[in-house]
Amino acid sequence: MTGGITGIAELTADEVRACAEALADVLVDAVEGGASVGFVKPLPREQALAWWQSRAAPVADGVLALWVARAGAHVLGTVQVRFSDTANGTHRAEVAKLLVRRDARGSGLGRALLDVAERGAAERGATLLVLDTQTGSAAERLYRRAGWTEAGVIPDYAADPDGVLRPTTLFYKRIG
Repeated sequence: MTGGITGIAELTADEVRACAEALADVLVDAVEGGASVGFVKPLPREQALAWWQSRAAPVADGVLALWVARAGAHVLGTVQVRFSDTANGTHRAEVAKLLVRRDARGSGLGRALLDVAERGAAERGATLLVLDTQTGSAAERLYRRAGWTEAGVIPDYAADPDGVLRPTTLFYKRIG
């Protein structure tokens, strides 16, 4: 689904449930396209759907914020921010699952989603963001261009979608 972005919106828990089918499609597409986002190929659509449905409870609890980008009714991408639930970590949050459909890549959507996540985290009081991504990936280049600072690289941290262990780069960014 190519086409211009018509909006990026934060979802409520009920909206996450209602949008789970479309989000499952985005996740399956990302994994098939080689994105190292915690899943391996083949990712059964039912597993992707169940995973997205399980995101509704943390959204309802306020420990997870989730945004989607749409072109009309079609979901093109998504990003999440996980907030710390520890007393000594209320100032920090983690950016996670920044996903853009393959047919929407190269349009600036990844950067737009990242910017929305950063602003949303700052509005909730976060002053430090962290994330991790596969070393050498397009996502790593995006984070560097967006002003994130490398904290280090961990060898063989996670398997890519083909099951091959790859290094992961840890990043942080001060915000707010």
